[in-house]
Amino acid sequence: MSQLARRLAAGEFALTAEITPPVSGTAQVLLEKAMPLKGHLDAVNMTDGASARVHMSSVASAAILAANGIEPIAQFTCRDRNRIALMSDLLGASALGVQNLLMLTGDDPTMGDQPDAKPVFDLSSIDLIALAAAMSTDGLLPSFGGKPREGLPPATRPIDGPPNFFVGAADMPTEEATDRWRDGLRAKIDAGARFLQTQVCYDLDVVRRYAALLRAEGFADSVSVLISNGPLASARSAIWMRENLWGVLIPDDIVARLEQADDPKAEGIEICREQILAVAEIPGIAGAHMIAPTNPTSVPEALVGLAIPGRT
Repeated sequence: MSQLARRLAAGEFALTAEITPPVSGTAQVLLEKAMPLKGHLDAVNMTDGASARVHMSSVASAAILAANGIEPIAQFTCRDRNRIALMSDLLGASALGVQNLLMLTGDDPTMGDQPDAKPVFDLSSIDLIALAAAMSTDGLLPSFGGKPREGLPPATRPIDGPPNFFVGAADMPTEEATDRWRDGLRAKIDAGARFLQTQVCYDLDVVRRYAALLRAEGFADSVSVLISNGPLASARSAIWMRENLWGVLIPDDIVARLEQADDPKAEGIEICREQILAVAEIPGIAGAHMIAPTNPTSVPEALVGLAIPGRT
């Protein structure tokens, strides 16, 4: 089991973070961003072409972290590769020491830096979850037939040295258990998702109501949920995130605290610390996922000396 899987299996509060791999052909540039996080977190996500923009490969980035003592979470999107390429990259990720995965649909290429790129979307994110889970549990390469959404038919090719993936998915904190949310989350869990990382949410009332829904629907017993947070650099960056990143929830009172602060960066760190401690007390929430796209160096500052309940 990965360190992240062990932490969550033990019922301890987990901490992860996210890094966008650099536009670079050298490992050193990535490590300059990642090494300050070493020792503070259970695992670090490597995004896969986030915002449909070109960056270093998520699998290669994850392998570099693994080789340097940082447990990675490799993100996989359905946007750029067909099922042959996805299965090949999954095998390669396992061979390079990557166990944790986060499966995503992927952003629309027309919104990125290569707007004429052809999207693939051969599989859905739920198909991709099921694919990675089947490779691990069955030790076989699934052979999709017909429409992917009809499920995984019997596999025919054994894997010589199967992977041991810990598969995750995304979710957005919600205050209402709609059929769409309920059915979508159940499908991800049934496909093999064992942890969720949510969209960024600084509204603790929303998180509490979301956690209550997870418990009421029985999801909290089947999947470990990590709420995304992180140190905000300024009121301006908070407003930009709220207006430009889908699903981000940042209440006005948080923006006001940053606007009124003499040192907005320090205030952002303090807000993050307060929120992590509050989230750790909410039943049904298993951890926090740190996202700070404009302020990544503040993540370790927010965690140093923080005595989090349920974390040894």
